[in-house]
Amino acid sequence: MDRIIGIDYGSARTGLAVSDPLQIFASALETLPSAKIIEYLQKYSASERIVLFVVGKPLALDGSPAQTAHQVDSFVGQLKKAFPGVPVEFEDERFTSVLAHRAMIDGGMKASRRRDKSEVDKISAAIILQSYLDKKK
Repeated sequence: MDRIIGIDYGSARTGLAVSDPLQIFASALETLPSAKIIEYLQKYSASERIVLFVVGKPLALDGSPAQTAHQVDSFVGQLKKAFPGVPVEFEDERFTSVLAHRAMIDGGMKASRRRDKSEVDKISAAIILQSYLDKKK
């Protein structure tokens, strides 16, 4: 089944999300050390067909690239090398951490789990992917 992967890349940890087969909604998938993302995605692609990567683009409030944009660009280069046939698109990731925290509160998640940054990262990836899917409709 065809899947779209959402990625909230960070220098230490990266959150991943995945679309449903109909590419209507996004679900949080995993948070991993950033150094292990390519390996994880290669294993994942053995059982699910990845047709697109949607990567969060770090932008400043004025829309210019944020300081971390060069790290994301470097990662995307590695991603394209590992998956040459899979396109990569960018989605604005401004405010995704704030939205992730709000979703965790609204969903009734306990404060101890809300403090877990890995939870925030994968929910942020789901927000990035869902934003892309909603625009695609």
